[in-house]
Amino acid sequence: MLKAEGSYILPDNVPSNEFLNLEGDKISTSRNWAVWLHEYLADFPGKQDVLRYVLTANAPETKDNDFTWKDFQARNNNELVAVYGNFVNRAMVLTQKYFDGRVPAQGSLTDYDKETLKEFADVKAEVEKLLDVFKFRDAQKEAMNLARIGNKYLADTEPWKLAKTDMERVGTILNISLQLVANLAIAFDPFLPFSSEKLRKMLNMDTFEWSELGKDNLLPVGHQLNKPELLFEKIEAVSYTHLRAHETRHDLVCRLLLEKKNNLNYITEHTRQA
Repeated sequence: MLKAEGSYILPDNVPSNEFLNLEGDKISTSRNWAVWLHEYLADFPGKQDVLRYVLTANAPETKDNDFTWKDFQARNNNELVAVYGNFVNRAMVLTQKYFDGRVPAQGSLTDYDKETLKEFADVKAEVEKLLDVFKFRDAQKEAMNLARIGNKYLADTEPWKLAKTDMERVGTILNISLQLVANLAIAFDPFLPFSSEKLRKMLNMDTFEWSELGKDNLLPVGHQLNKPELLFEKIEAVSYTHLRAHETRHDLVCRLLLEKKNNLNYITEHTRQA
């Protein structure tokens, strides 16, 4: 009927996922076995993007997957903090230290510089290609790969060691690093909108366009950066037990009965195998 009417845009692709479990058990609102958004925001204020990142990274696109608080903590600390946040912080703090927070000029480029610039020049096409076929998990990985490139670049070039002898080279390294940071603010916008907005404020980027992703001149020479802040913070040990903080007596009884049933099923199954 809609097709015959003629003015409606009909779906040509309907992507679907498999199931996402919680701590090895099926998510159930009736059993209060779920991550409730209002409770999450109360327990982890300002960390909306952490949940977005972990859910995308664990998206059950091809098979069932499991959300665990241990993995939530690990992805925040080992990826968002140690990779993405660490690169951004180092690039901006070093610029603040050596160039008073202004984007330095880019001097002559080494082969390694050119190789690094080429690596992030292709990110737009890669991310778009994956988003077009609804592979959000892989698209987010491509965005994170930019931060990995940046971390490796800084570790390999060691501008803090060159600061005593070759400030021109230091300026080139930090210019390339800052262009990478600006690209990260764009590349992560579909996945981590709150963090991307925070990063753009630190970079003093008033506007940005998705079409500019992959360019190596997003921040002009002399552009004044704002004071750097931590983009992400480490999360100390968490466990799924805090999910039960609001568990009612009925919820508790249902959960214990379910655990007893699962244990009995496990014993029965292994007895048969024996």
